[in-house]
Amino acid sequence: MARPGVLLLLAVAAAALLAAAVPGARGFYLPGSYPHKYNPGDYLNVKVNSLTSIDTEMPFSYYSLPFCEPQDGVKDSAENLGELLMGDRIENSPYRFRMYTNESDVFLCRSPPLGPDAFALLKKRIDEMYQVNLILDNLPAIRYTRKDDYLMRWTGYPVGIHVGVDYYVFNHLQFTVLVHKYEDANVARVMGAADATDAIPSGAKDAASSPGWMVVGFEVVPCSIKHNPEDVKSRKMYDQYPNKIKCDPTTVSMSIKENEPIVYTYEVNFVESDIKWPSRWDAYLKMEGAKVHWFSILNSLMVIAFLAGIVFVILLRTVRRDLTKYEELDSEAQAQMNEELSGWKLVVSDVFRAPSNPMLLCVMVGDGVQILGMAVVTILFSALGFMSPASRGTLITGMLFFYLVLGILAGYVGVRVWKTIKCGDHSGWVGVSWRVACFFPGIAFLILTTLNFLLWGSHSTGAIPFSLFVVLLLLWFCISVPLTLVGGFLGAKAPHIEYPVRTNQIPREIPPQKYPSWLLVLGAGTLPFGTLFIELFFIMSSIWMGRVYYVFGFLFIVLLLLVIVCAEVSLVLTYMHLCVEDWKWWWKSFFSSGSVAIYIFLYSINYLVFDLKSLSGPVSATLYIGYSLFMVIAIMLATGTVGFISSFCFVHYLFASVKAD
Repeated sequence: MARPGVLLLLAVAAAALLAAAVPGARGFYLPGSYPHKYNPGDYLNVKVNSLTSIDTEMPFSYYSLPFCEPQDGVKDSAENLGELLMGDRIENSPYRFRMYTNESDVFLCRSPPLGPDAFALLKKRIDEMYQVNLILDNLPAIRYTRKDDYLMRWTGYPVGIHVGVDYYVFNHLQFTVLVHKYEDANVARVMGAADATDAIPSGAKDAASSPGWMVVGFEVVPCSIKHNPEDVKSRKMYDQYPNKIKCDPTTVSMSIKENEPIVYTYEVNFVESDIKWPSRWDAYLKMEGAKVHWFSILNSLMVIAFLAGIVFVILLRTVRRDLTKYEELDSEAQAQMNEELSGWKLVVSDVFRAPSNPMLLCVMVGDGVQILGMAVVTILFSALGFMSPASRGTLITGMLFFYLVLGILAGYVGVRVWKTIKCGDHSGWVGVSWRVACFFPGIAFLILTTLNFLLWGSHSTGAIPFSLFVVLLLLWFCISVPLTLVGGFLGAKAPHIEYPVRTNQIPREIPPQKYPSWLLVLGAGTLPFGTLFIELFFIMSSIWMGRVYYVFGFLFIVLLLLVIVCAEVSLVLTYMHLCVEDWKWWWKSFFSSGSVAIYIFLYSINYLVFDLKSLSGPVSATLYIGYSLFMVIAIMLATGTVGFISSFCFVHYLFASVKAD
């Protein structure tokens, strides 16, 4: 990232964080959706998403269970790449309402008698705590439960409940649709957003003349009610149920039995609400634990201040003092002093000696720049609201898009480092570019393919379809690889970074160390982990516990602080190694900050053991470990790259000040 843009990014992050923190700034427009005006009596169609469970982490199709199907058949809704990769399968449902028309005791359907397989599957899904996820006007159904004095929010509702030896299914749903009048003020407020002007329907201009309503909330209360299947034999879908239904969520009575059907019903009430259209997502995105996020940032700032103090001492006291004393001597005195030198000044002729496996280092640095750039841009756009939950899958789609485009930067950096190590010789740049384009994507492809076979075997909707696999391969080889090669070509043409000192033919022997240097390198990862672990808990809870994570303003600042800590840690460790005459700093600078990935992986195992105790089955645990491994490899490459680049700049600056032949 260009240095002039750092202040701009900090300003943007501060503005995003301020918008999230100020109480009066809660109602803001989320790009990706626009107000839909419904006239009284207009049909509202409910959609269904995949069944999900924090017990198994494997989504399944809604219609894999004996639920009612629409009269005109099941149809897939429009999906983007991100939705498919997340395992979302949004389909139509038989639930339909009329705007501002309350309905009660609506008969939906009577399922076929439960065969042995369907009965066993339904019991299994209830045991595994699967949730039904409904969507109305792009809002997920939300359910409120009270525990002690706390009101808890949940998206979706459970398939059923297991009490004693019986299994009960929630076959009656009580819907509450919150609506708000379609007013000129709302239209003007949304049209004021620069990215929304083209999305306003043509009918918006006539909003004042024709009354209408907007959906601003969607709540559900599931009930288990014993219906008599014989009473509805002659009833059709949406007919009135013959008896009055009283929904009591505290009791259950519809137990499932083999070879018996299930009768489904629902009711809907429309309630006028004061919630404005721009604020309708507040119930889902309400930020929990703001003080904890601030504590995380304060903790990070303390670590940064501590490390900055060490760097300040190194640069301004130790290094500057030595260099000033060295430069004030005449030639004879310098020659005499050279014989008495100790520490980092002794490795002046070896410090820029090429590392072992230089091509692998260049490849990892190139991939790290690509991943870090993708993370910064994606989180920045999310903090500004461009990747809202109103547009499902946009976060994953955006990450994939930015990763592909930044392939040109990965190729450029990888080849530029290669050319620098080779002292200006750019031969082999094509091989470096190819490896940069294939190294991390190849690892990701291997991990995801293995996990995908597990999901395919379980018939989960989380499995990536074969057609999508083909699309991803085409994106890889038709966009990412060519862009990386273009970046490599530009890197080969760019001038290499000249070393300030010459390297001897014969390498200097490294004196024996009191302790293994790699032990210090591995331990250095604890400091970057200390700046990240609090925010990491919220991210892990969002991924694995089904909680909404939308505090990207905090996350962006934590990311910037993590980059600063990684740079400082690597710089200090590199200086310490040079002081003990260890000139093999290249790989150690990479792993001194990249070792934070080890602690993140250990934290992931800890989270699996203590926070995901209910995770059932070896397949679910394998999926969790596989995705965690994929995540920590990406983090290792990104943080390691930060450490390497900061150390290289420090070493170059340090020895550029030394007058030595």
